[in-house]
Amino acid sequence: MLMKFALLIERQDRAFLGFVLPLPAALTLAVLAGWLMDLGFPDRDWWPLTLLGTALMMASLRGFGVGKALLIGAFGGFSFYGIMIWWLTVYLGLVPWIALTLAQVFFFSLGMALIALIWRYGSRQWNTVAGRLGIVPALVGGAWTLREAVASVFPFGGFAWGRISQSQSEGPLASLVAWVGTSGMSFLLAWAAALAVALVAEVRLAPESRAGLGVAVAVALLVWPAYPVTTSGSLRVLAVQGNADAGLFAQYERGDNLRDHYLVTKELYGLDVDVVVWPENASDIDPLRYPEAAAVVTEVSREMNAPLIVGTITKSGDETFNSILLWDFDEEAGQSVVRDQYDKIHPVPFAEYLPARDFFYPLAPPLFDMIPRDYSFGERDAVFSVAGSIGGVAICYDIVDDEILWSIMDGGADIIFAPTNNADFGQTDQSVQQLAIAKMRAIETGRSVVNISTVGTSAIMDPTGAELDRLPTYTEGYMVVDVPLATYQTPATLLGRSLELGVVAFTLAGLLVAASGHLGRTRRASRVSQG
Repeated sequence: MLMKFALLIERQDRAFLGFVLPLPAALTLAVLAGWLMDLGFPDRDWWPLTLLGTALMMASLRGFGVGKALLIGAFGGFSFYGIMIWWLTVYLGLVPWIALTLAQVFFFSLGMALIALIWRYGSRQWNTVAGRLGIVPALVGGAWTLREAVASVFPFGGFAWGRISQSQSEGPLASLVAWVGTSGMSFLLAWAAALAVALVAEVRLAPESRAGLGVAVAVALLVWPAYPVTTSGSLRVLAVQGNADAGLFAQYERGDNLRDHYLVTKELYGLDVDVVVWPENASDIDPLRYPEAAAVVTEVSREMNAPLIVGTITKSGDETFNSILLWDFDEEAGQSVVRDQYDKIHPVPFAEYLPARDFFYPLAPPLFDMIPRDYSFGERDAVFSVAGSIGGVAICYDIVDDEILWSIMDGGADIIFAPTNNADFGQTDQSVQQLAIAKMRAIETGRSVVNISTVGTSAIMDPTGAELDRLPTYTEGYMVVDVPLATYQTPATLLGRSLELGVVAFTLAGLLVAASGHLGRTRRASRVSQG
């Protein structure tokens, strides 16, 4: 009797879903989908492949229960994240790469299990054309967004890398992010991918009308207008890339970063600029504590007749901070002055600090010896007053953190400075992936972004995401640009997390309705089979 009941359920799945792959084929498709998703990100930037990979990942889950969907998600998630973050192995080796990849696989698998449940039970709950092509794909897109949202903040601040919206920086869909934000754009893209899968499943019923729906959605996404940009002046910025191959983990001589950035800037003394920007940790000797470093940055500010934004490691009592200083020379007083300071609010776990050190350190002492100190969590705001403008400051991974971004915009920023140090990742995709995120942030906020790295990739982008200048990697260089300022608010910055929370609520409500309907149908079918 139970076997007949199981066969009945399987036949109903195929009837409602249109197609269900054998498990080996689904696992293979998930691995392929993860690879295709990565190809849409830099450095390939074949953006349509991320959308195709997302659709194939969703298709691989149709008709499966939670157990098999978790397995399919694990295969697909490892393929996607394992390839995308391979750059983590450059200085840290395989263990951290495996650990971070598996952490993301955990969330990815759970997200894929939710999608499988929606395919299986949502398609029965809303078994009409409107339901199968409207409600169900929207819930699938919502489950994808829910997974991204949770993984972006949990645990230890999350890992907000690899969101599908971030793959579109070089494509025609990039302007969508100004309207709906990073999470909202991921939702729209995932919804469109789920709709494509649902349309394929509907070919047995009036395929020409269903195809028309797919074309209409694709056209709507492609022709959606960019949000209008209005600028309010400009700031003449000198951004310096010293080609200092000294990162958090790389071996180097103390003072290498400071020397390399000083030597590039020294040749530009007398240039008329409003502000000089050096990268994260460009002064690897703290000028607040060491007079020799203070003398160097003071000379730069004095001779350039402009404030210097410079990254360094500061201390306050027993606490250590990854900081950005706004260093200036006061002509009237004849001495240097620190006009502002930002201490990184969210240091990167397992890189800038070791969470629960007493627990984790004994697990891998040689590895965690590379993190001898724990950076403290800063409490200062992330905005500077620079030459009559308000500059938001995002240190390295800050550019990925939604909360940092909203705090910068709440602080009234009309330009964003993004100093970073990518030296730990060598000639990998990491720096161009980060630059792509910075470009999307420029469009999302309607603010120019000065992304300056110790070794690259460095570029300055205007509020539309267009590059105003760019430096080759691992080369000494500088950019001098009149960078547009802006004060308007995009819909994305006005919405903040509201749209993301709305999508999450919609998804959870849909799952609850579908689960309740499934339980009711199961009870009725059980009574019929027993009778």
